[in-house]
Amino acid sequence: MKNITKSERFFTEEERKKIKETTKDVEAHTIGEVAVMVVDSSAEYFHAEIIGGIILGSFISLIITVLYFHASVWSYIPLSFLFFFPSWFLFKKLPSLKITFMSVKRKEEAVRLRAVRAFYEKGLHQTRKNTGVLFFISLLERKVWVLADKGIYEKIQQQTLNKFAASVSRGIKEGRACDALCESIQEAGELLARYFPITPGDIDELTDEVMSE
Repeated sequence: MKNITKSERFFTEEERKKIKETTKDVEAHTIGEVAVMVVDSSAEYFHAEIIGGIILGSFISLIITVLYFHASVWSYIPLSFLFFFPSWFLFKKLPSLKITFMSVKRKEEAVRLRAVRAFYEKGLHQTRKNTGVLFFISLLERKVWVLADKGIYEKIQQQTLNKFAASVSRGIKEGRACDALCESIQEAGELLARYFPITPGDIDELTDEVMSE
């Protein structure tokens, strides 16, 4: 039986339906193509697992050494090695523990790179007029990235897309992720309709379903 990921559970079926309908409504007035993707995390952050394992393992070893081995360094060192492995495994299995050892810059860069990768993996760069827009949500980092194809950037700057990302991020923190996302999609749709209005023969080139990984 397939394990359901956090990204697949993030929006309820009803919320996914609302997002899909909002996307379809927006695309009815523009040649722009809007896509939404949610992932559990944007990177493995192996370094954070290692650092966390070392610190937790060392702390446990220190307590045991003080309580049972008279603070002997000869007991502390082998115990540190011994407890590193279960501590590392704990950080690996519980990704939320890694947050403490992840810098803001590292998280932002990881989310940006993962969003770019998703943009190409999901074919947003292949629309006929280069008008794909991706709303990318990475749960572990609690970050949102919005990026677009080169056709969009001729009229709409990244700073504007960043405002949409900030609105969605704020909505997630407030517990209204679906509503915030739909509002931002509608606002983006208004700009898309202004600069890239619908034309005869336009077709829906990308899925309107929320994509998860």
